Amino acid sequence: MPLTGQSSGQSSGQSSGQSSPPAPVIGWDIGGAHVKASLLEAGAVTAIAQWATPLWTGLEHLDAAIEAARARWPAFAHARHAVTMTAEMTDLFPDREAGVRALCDRLADRLGAATRFYAGEAGWLDASAAAARWPAVASANWLATASLVAQRLPDAVVIDIGSTTTDLIPVRDRRPAPAGRSDATRLASGELVYLGVVRSPLCALARRMRFRGQAFNVMNEFFATTADVFRLSGELDPAHDHYPPADGGARDEAGSRLRLARMIGHDARDAGADDWREFARRWRAQMVAEIRRNLVRVIRQAGLPASAPFVSAGCGAFLVREVANALGHPWVGFDALATVTPDCADWARVCAPSVAVAQIAGAELAASHPAGGPTAGDRLIAAQPATTTLAGKAPDAVPVGARPAPPSPCKS
Repeated sequence: MPLTGQSSGQSSGQSSGQSSPPAPVIGWDIGGAHVKASLLEAGAVTAIAQWATPLWTGLEHLDAAIEAARARWPAFAHARHAVTMTAEMTDLFPDREAGVRALCDRLADRLGAATRFYAGEAGWLDASAAAARWPAVASANWLATASLVAQRLPDAVVIDIGSTTTDLIPVRDRRPAPAGRSDATRLASGELVYLGVVRSPLCALARRMRFRGQAFNVMNEFFATTADVFRLSGELDPAHDHYPPADGGARDEAGSRLRLARMIGHDARDAGADDWREFARRWRAQMVAEIRRNLVRVIRQAGLPASAPFVSAGCGAFLVREVANALGHPWVGFDALATVTPDCADWARVCAPSVAVAQIAGAELAASHPAGGPTAGDRLIAAQPATTTLAGKAPDAVPVGARPAPPSPCKS
């Protein structure tokens, strides 16, 4: 289904023989922990926002994010809405199908019946069709990002390191080339790694760790998260540090030191600040090594050349340069490949899927308002997301920064 038609209150302008400009587009990435939105106007993303939304506790957090966007952006009133999601995986829902259905119904109710849902090669679906074809809609945000990258680069690996997960998405011959579409298949292939720079429990990273020259078994308790590691390394931007720590305590270096100490049966006072920073670096190295192991596997499976650049995205994009240098690959930020205003560059990396769906949908709307331009058939071909090459096996589903500053249009 094409993303065409008029938003409420908008005139087509055809009676005078003039084409009206396409409506603004808001691209939404509905995650279980965060909702991200990107406002596209006149072909460029001009504003980006992110809200912490623990959807596992209720959909009222989604409603609050929508209302915040409505209040923030006057263009919301006449914008079209393009949605991708991963929140169907939250344990609010009994299964993924129920999650897609509930989210589509809620979003269509709050954003309007003209809201369209990204389904990869299946195109854009309304809420009813998205619920019926839920495997194509479920957890497809990474595919939107890769499809936009594939329009810019012939070969690449998108590395989106978020708060909770890392996506490793190969692009080959200008097509996304995943081993499969579902989370289960991507977990098996190594293209989905459940590690992020904020919410991952440290006990998932290692069973034994060295501290001050001695190895310790790690306490298999929810005592600390990766946010503690990256606070102590100085790499976690407070703008992305939204969630309470494991103990509900302070989101600062002192709090992080005491939580790391608990992981090996210590108190923070047992060592100095430099010792705990070194301990944090050891945890950091464990996470980077796990991402690198999976990345090597993904590159091999996809048959990518050593010249294929890594495309960095996510609030953990700061790790990509280190991995690229270690493996001898060039790298580029996702923001350099997207069409965004300069003040949105940093946030475009963080919120790449919402930027991608906004741009993919915006291209279709622009094609539907040609200045003596293409036919309807040409418009649909041009608007389709990049075709996906499923590597190896048959498809398993439907084919398809800086410290805080005063808020700008692209700050959450």
